[in-house]
Amino acid sequence: MLQSLHLKNVGPAPEMKLELASRINLITGDNGLGKSFLLDVAWWALTRTWARHLVIPASPPARPEISYSYTKSTPGSYSYKSTFDREAERWSVKKSRPAIPGLVLYAQVDGGFSVWDPARNYWRKDSPDRPSSYLFAPHEVWEGNEHCEGLIRDWASWQRENGEAHAMLTEVLRVLSPSESERLVPGELRKLTVDDPKRYPTLRMPYGQDVAVTHASAGMRRIIALTYLLIWAWQEHVAAAEVRGDLPAREVIFLIDEIEAHLHPQWQRRIVPAVLRVMDALTGGHGSRVQLIAATHSPLVLASVEPLFNDDKDAWFDLDLEDAQVVLRKREFVRRGDVSNWLTSEAFDLGKARSLQAEVAMEKALALLREGAPSWQDVKEADQLLRKAGLPDIDPFWVRWGRFIEERKPAKKGKR
Repeated sequence: MLQSLHLKNVGPAPEMKLELASRINLITGDNGLGKSFLLDVAWWALTRTWARHLVIPASPPARPEISYSYTKSTPGSYSYKSTFDREAERWSVKKSRPAIPGLVLYAQVDGGFSVWDPARNYWRKDSPDRPSSYLFAPHEVWEGNEHCEGLIRDWASWQRENGEAHAMLTEVLRVLSPSESERLVPGELRKLTVDDPKRYPTLRMPYGQDVAVTHASAGMRRIIALTYLLIWAWQEHVAAAEVRGDLPAREVIFLIDEIEAHLHPQWQRRIVPAVLRVMDALTGGHGSRVQLIAATHSPLVLASVEPLFNDDKDAWFDLDLEDAQVVLRKREFVRRGDVSNWLTSEAFDLGKARSLQAEVAMEKALALLREGAPSWQDVKEADQLLRKAGLPDIDPFWVRWGRFIEERKPAKKGKR
């Protein structure tokens, strides 16, 4: 498991520290503050490869460092402090065979995937041509490359064979379904065009039609791709370990950027618990432990882990912009009960869990409530803003505001 990351003079902040938990690690923060960057560096620390682009540190005279530690296949932890060689444009690594952190998976938000498999990528002098990791562009996940048949061909093969892989596929789709009443179920294989010889996998939709996976919605394609990545990576790892006469990895580290990407709220509320269940089901027979490190913008994702969050093995990290500097903190995870309470928490920093117009209107109204004796003109203007903002009729704020209006309404002429 990845235990720690300590960055100096690299990335959006002068310094960032992460002491990671052994099971769930969620990272929140506004766009551009470094969530994807942290996942990229975590992948590099574990695999010695870059999944996207080489991270370039701050300009001289700053002395950039990346320190990290992780557990390995043998007892104890592996620690290293890397420095940047500006002339060679690379980060230093220990000149020896690297320690083995386990099977490492990285799902990028654009649909690309990266896999580091200790049974297939582990550095060996007698295998110079062995890839240092498997990096799949989004289209390669579906169409394949020299290392992988791809989702379309593999799914079709698994379905024809109707063996363990297909049973696993069916079960993973069931677990990752948005609800019990809308289960994802493999449909019949279909030929799509006259000239294309392939038979395409389909999903049986709740309305009874079989829809080709290539025509599925963005959310379903995200779930299908996650399903394929997990099954393909684990099955290939187990098969390679058997060929080598080794046991499968006892640790699996899964990095996911924007875990809720393209997903309906039904799915956002289920995705983290579902991924953990899937990983446990895939690896359970081998007793492997799973660590999840995920970036998210979704209050539903944070709310979904409330029933299972355990301070001993889970953590929440938050990135903020304060005085024009990025600050990374480990936050105390407080169960907030309602998703709207997460919107106004430190994770998302909204003043109100409403539209921006409603928030501005309510702030003006609340200021008048606190003022004590505002002018009737100011009260009328605030009332008009509230009504234009679309505050619903059932909002409890109307009771308090209505009483305030009545108390300050000028008396009509001719009445005492």
